[in-house]
Amino acid sequence: MIVQDHFVTPGAKGRPISLDITVDTDNREAPLVIFAHGFKGFKDWGTHDLVARYFAQNGYRFLKFNFSHNGTTAEEPTEFADLTSFSENTFSIELDDLKHVLDFAASGASFKRTEEVYLIGHSMGGGISIIQTAEDSRIKKLITMASVATFRNLWPRQAEKQWKLLGVMHFPNYRTGQQMPVKASLLDDLDKHPERLNIIVRATEITQPWLIAHGDADPTVPLSHAEELHAAQPNSQLYVITGGDHVFGGTHPYIAKELPIVLKNFCDKCITFLQSD
Repeated sequence: MIVQDHFVTPGAKGRPISLDITVDTDNREAPLVIFAHGFKGFKDWGTHDLVARYFAQNGYRFLKFNFSHNGTTAEEPTEFADLTSFSENTFSIELDDLKHVLDFAASGASFKRTEEVYLIGHSMGGGISIIQTAEDSRIKKLITMASVATFRNLWPRQAEKQWKLLGVMHFPNYRTGQQMPVKASLLDDLDKHPERLNIIVRATEITQPWLIAHGDADPTVPLSHAEELHAAQPNSQLYVITGGDHVFGGTHPYIAKELPIVLKNFCDKCITFLQSD
């Protein structure tokens, strides 16, 4: 039987991280997959639960979590109800969060620990996952989906001067209609840690097997980002999804009971990759 268990663990700056793990009760010691969402994302978005269930049905435990400053709350896990915390997020904060999640998983305090830890990162979460994989030998294999090759893809470069001057820039959320504030401390983080937060440089340092998946119809992060990542780390595998958009056919909300075909094909590719030597 496939079940989903929920947990909370402290994250960066003491803020809580909400997590859930989807598992087949007959296989509670299955290898562990950890999923990191992207900018303006959250663990309960659209198709994420179906993906978790699909992995559990195919021999894996699937852990997904909310970054501590992603703007959701425990009371409203699918809404950006805390724009103050969202405004204070940085890339270093997300790296702290991901390390907390890896430590939580490795502790064995809440569920069976395993030496097999696989990491999947989407979009901005892909960039975070690349850096973490370069720094953390506990990650056995990496999968990135529609990952950025530079964090500065997330905004117009010409906007940075005014952003620093005003101290804040607002990012529109077209789904909710919200104007989501981000403080200039995000830029300060990039300026203070130029080497650590250089995704391309960190990609060259990855020694673990790495699958780079990207749609050729991605309107948010162009396919060229995947090509740059693959060029930086030629030992990676590049999987170009014909007709794939930024979320591989997913939507939020998602009411169908089956994965969209593009996303299912991606999941199958991932499972084959994880099972390979």
